[in-house]
Amino acid sequence: MSELNDPRVLFAAERTLLAWVRTASGLMALGFIIDRASVVVDAARGGRGVALAIGVAFLLLGVVLNALGVVQYRRSIADLRPVEIPRHYWVNLSVVASVALGVLGLLLALYLVWSQ
Repeated sequence: MSELNDPRVLFAAERTLLAWVRTASGLMALGFIIDRASVVVDAARGGRGVALAIGVAFLLLGVVLNALGVVQYRRSIADLRPVEIPRHYWVNLSVVASVALGVLGLLLALYLVWSQ
């Protein structure tokens, strides 16, 4: 349990979660770019199975990192006392954004597999 009585502890945990969200977003974008680039490169050869698998793997890695970031954040703020959380501050806004990004990443992975 934290003994700092300082709301900056909450904000530091939130910044850490958002850093994981940025990292996961980058991995998802890379996965999408790998798949889309393979469409252009492999159009003449007629196959893109390996690039699709790598792209979907990057997308799913981003989704997993989002989920793990949320779990880590929730564990961090569970130890905070009420004095460390500003009044009327919605501590789960970053969680909602992270979960939404994870769901969109899953939908994009399904789309890429389905459109193959």
